[in-house]
Amino acid sequence: MSKYGINEKGFYGHFGGAYVPEILQKNVTELKENYLKIMGDPGFQKELNQLLHDYVGRPTPLYYANRLSQKYGAKIYLKREDLCHTGAHKLNNALGQILLAKRLGKTRIVAETGAGQHGVATATVCALMNMECVVYMGATDVERQFLNVQRMRMLGAKVVPVTSGNGTLKDGTNEAIRDWCCNPENTHYIIGSVVGPDPYPDMVARFQSVISKEIKKQLKEQEGREDPDYLIACVGGGSNAAGTIYHYIENENVKLYEAEAAGEGLDNPLKSAATIHLGREGVLHGSRSLVMMDEDGQITEAFSISAGLDYPGIGPMHAYLAEEGRTKVFAITDNEAMQAALELTKMEGIIPAIESAHALAVLPQCHFKKDDVVVLTVSGRGDKDMNTYANYFHLGE
Repeated sequence: MSKYGINEKGFYGHFGGAYVPEILQKNVTELKENYLKIMGDPGFQKELNQLLHDYVGRPTPLYYANRLSQKYGAKIYLKREDLCHTGAHKLNNALGQILLAKRLGKTRIVAETGAGQHGVATATVCALMNMECVVYMGATDVERQFLNVQRMRMLGAKVVPVTSGNGTLKDGTNEAIRDWCCNPENTHYIIGSVVGPDPYPDMVARFQSVISKEIKKQLKEQEGREDPDYLIACVGGGSNAAGTIYHYIENENVKLYEAEAAGEGLDNPLKSAATIHLGREGVLHGSRSLVMMDEDGQITEAFSISAGLDYPGIGPMHAYLAEEGRTKVFAITDNEAMQAALELTKMEGIIPAIESAHALAVLPQCHFKKDDVVVLTVSGRGDKDMNTYANYFHLGE
C-alpha cells in the first residue's frame, strides 16, 4: 500500500471508515465490493472516457496565465475545470457514478449540493441516462445559488429545499442520507465530494483523478516535465483538490497547497469553515475525519461566502495528508477570496467560482522562484456567483 493511500478497511491513517445505519450496510458493502471491479472493466472505461471527451469536453486546457505569472514571479498555469460542461469539475464524478449505478441495477438517484454545481452535474447525467433525480439543497443555498436551482429543475430534477440547521451543505447532505435510508433498494446516492462512508472518498478521488492525469501530460508538452513545483486547489469536502493532487501525492518533490474557507477569520470560529485549522476528530456523514464541533461534541454550523466550501467537515484523505504534513493548508478569508477573484477577472479575463477564488488567494502568501512551475486548479466558473459578486463589489452602482 502507498504511504498516503487508503487501506483495505477504508481508512487514510485513522481517518475514514464507514459509519452507516444498518439499513445502508448492504448498499455500502455492495458498492465497496464492486466499484474497483466495475471501474477497471474495459467496457466501462471506454464508455466513461468517450463521454468525458465528447460530452464533458475533456481534456480541459492547462492555461499559462501570463499576467499572473509576471505579478507573482513564477510560471503560473491554470487548470481550467471551469470549462467543463456544466461549469465545474463536478461532472467528472457524477458521470462516473451514474454509469456505476446503472451497472449495479439502480434506477433512482439522490444527491446533495451546496453551490449547486454538483446538483447540476447530477441532474445533467440523470437527464442523459433517463433516471429519476432528487437533489437536496439547503434553503440558504437555494436562495444564493438560484440560477443553479433553475438549471436543475429545467433538467428534470426535483430540488428539495432543506430548512433545518442554517440551510447549507451539511443540512442538504443530512436529508439526502435520510432519503437513501428510506429507499435503499432502488436508489444510489451520488456523493459529490471525497466525503461519506468508504468507499466514497476513494471512488470520488479516482473519478476526479483525471485532472492530475491530464496535468502530467499537459505539463510535459508545455514545460518538458510532468511535475510542477507547486499544486494549489481549494478544499471544502475536497474533490477538486483530490483530483488535482491524486497522481502527485507520493512525489514529495511536488508541494501540495490547499485553501480552505476561513469565512470571517480563524479567531471567529462561529463564522468560519476552516475545518482543518479549527476542527476536531469526529464522525460526520459516515466517516471519521476532522469536524467543526462545540465542547459537547455537537456539529457546529460552518460559515463561508462560498456555498461550496460551507461545510463543517473535510474529506478523510485531506485530514490525513494535513496531519502528516504532506499538504500545507491555508485559511483564506471571505475578503481575501473575493479580492483574488477580482484580480483574476481583471488580469486574465476569467471570472472564477468563489470556491476557486480561495485557491487563487494563496498566491500572494507564497514566495516563488522565477522558474517555479505552479499549477492552480480553477474548479468552477463564476456565473453562479454573480449575485454575490454584484452585491459585494456594488456592481449595480
